[in-house]
Amino acid sequence: MGGALPRHTRARAARAAAAARARQTAHEFAYLFQNADGRIIFAIPFQQHFTLIGTTDVEHEGSLDEIRASDEEVRYLCEQTSRCFVRPVTAADVVWRYAGVRPLLEDEAGNPAAVTRDYRLVLNTEGGAPLLNVWGGKITTFRVLAQEAADLIGGPLGWRTSRWSDDAFLPGGDLRSLLPRTTRPDQDLQAFDTALARAHPELPTAMRRRWVRSYGARVGLLLAAPLGEEVAPGLHEAELHHLHDAEWARSADDVLWRRSKLGLHYTPAQREQVAGWWQRRYGDPATRR
Repeated sequence: MGGALPRHTRARAARAAAAARARQTAHEFAYLFQNADGRIIFAIPFQQHFTLIGTTDVEHEGSLDEIRASDEEVRYLCEQTSRCFVRPVTAADVVWRYAGVRPLLEDEAGNPAAVTRDYRLVLNTEGGAPLLNVWGGKITTFRVLAQEAADLIGGPLGWRTSRWSDDAFLPGGDLRSLLPRTTRPDQDLQAFDTALARAHPELPTAMRRRWVRSYGARVGLLLAAPLGEEVAPGLHEAELHHLHDAEWARSADDVLWRRSKLGLHYTPAQREQVAGWWQRRYGDPATRR
């Protein structure tokens, strides 16, 4: 795998948490708040019926298999949001919380919020096959990072790389199958939904709109086979199979909370229906690790 990693390159784990509560506002505008501690948090309309508040920025020192939004982080988000809203937000209002951990480049900043969000690519060609290490980065820069990584490792491997991704569609982003002329993303999505409704009037409105926002042009993959049993409201076997086969879902939680946010809209009994179907069809994910 090549030689040792450079000693000067280190990463630190920073946890970001967010919380959802019942809809705080009646409009579709988002808010950005400047806090007294110098941090910025947001409150955005979320999933039609909720407001999403986030995020925190704290050091994560535990296991990466146990990542949760702490009570302290939820209290912080509620307190900071309550400074700006007429109706205070309390921890009791929170209906869902989640957290993720980012690998940030260590730059000796004392405050995790001040740590650089940049990335570093380190190529090691000593001792055998080339080894490319990617440090830091975030999803908003993934295309540039991937292109630079391909350029860097392409030389040792004899590849001829080209910057083809600048105007490439993300999966589902090419709506031209039902929308020959495109204008603006939000308008295109609405026009695509209208065209899909004409082409497939049998689809329930709420499910069709969710599909359009979740899958874009890839709704064709869901419609290529019969919908099958409706496992929970608006969630059929065809979609569950698609999420498993094409989007790497490996548990009911992946479906309910990661590939979608249907868990927010379902009752505990309905979430159990999805979990039971998944268990019967694909087994326990813990046994396949």
